[in-house]
Amino acid sequence: MNRDTDKILVTGASGLVGKELVQQLLDRGYRVRALYHKSPIEIKDSNLEIFQGDILDVVSIEEAISQITHVFHCAAIVSYDPIDRYRLMKYNIEGTANVVNACIDAKVQKFVHVSSVAAIGRLRQDEMVNEETQWTEKNNNSNYGKSKYLGELEVWRGLGEGLDVVIVNPSLILGGDNWSTGSSAIFKSAYEEFPWYSEGISGFVDVKDVAAAMIRLMESDISGQRFILSGENLSYREIFNTIAQCFGKKPPHRRVTPFLAELVWRLEKIKAMINGKRPLLTKETAQTSLAKVYFDNSKILKALPGFEFTPLHETIERTCKVLKEKYKLS
Repeated sequence: MNRDTDKILVTGASGLVGKELVQQLLDRGYRVRALYHKSPIEIKDSNLEIFQGDILDVVSIEEAISQITHVFHCAAIVSYDPIDRYRLMKYNIEGTANVVNACIDAKVQKFVHVSSVAAIGRLRQDEMVNEETQWTEKNNNSNYGKSKYLGELEVWRGLGEGLDVVIVNPSLILGGDNWSTGSSAIFKSAYEEFPWYSEGISGFVDVKDVAAAMIRLMESDISGQRFILSGENLSYREIFNTIAQCFGKKPPHRRVTPFLAELVWRLEKIKAMINGKRPLLTKETAQTSLAKVYFDNSKILKALPGFEFTPLHETIERTCKVLKEKYKLS
């Protein structure tokens, strides 16, 4: 990649990964076009161009990719609420297909796609998941996971049509400065002393590591491969306890049993129907929170010499500090 002649498009630029990616690219001297749908990215830089568009709008995507050499596709809908099934399939499959098609037509040099470990299938009890693990309906419990899996098929189609592609599959991403959306909401729950914990285990990764790995992959000659991005496999209880301790709050102290999880998501569904608000827990998130799943990160470490994942206690400490300052927390 050449910082003087290349120009990079980041879709979903105002999201958790997109925003971090844009900042790191600018820090490395790249020229960036940041595509957003509703909320523009709040970064000022002479090498940054802000562009509003919708990945479901073919014309706007073609305009966004005009004179672009490299594309990071971060735009997606993330939801485990059954009510969002249609939006998930539209944006994560059709939207991805639109971006892939525009990249092929524009002869983009390389395309890095942000998928998810959910696209591999997260319900694999006590099993080590790696890049060779096959997605099946049995091992998937979410419309989100299915939409990301089918979105990946559009990317692999692009590879077959001559597009240079790489896919990354992050586990649960921690970091950023907004605890109102996505996986970062776990910080708000811990601050508000959410009392429940589960013994489930999953992979967690720092958003800064996700962005850094994506840039390294874009700069490399690697093509036609996927990489799991996961720093550590920890229990949800460990994560909640560390965040609560960082905030000086009481850690969760009530264990969620399988029976209780089944009961609570049903009650949440009824409550949501009455008050019109999103349920705090769904059938999908209840099942996922109890599963013990381990993710193998050895492939990315071998592919990128010198790359290391940030210890998650450092990620949590940094994020808590950022959130304390932003929300003026005591």
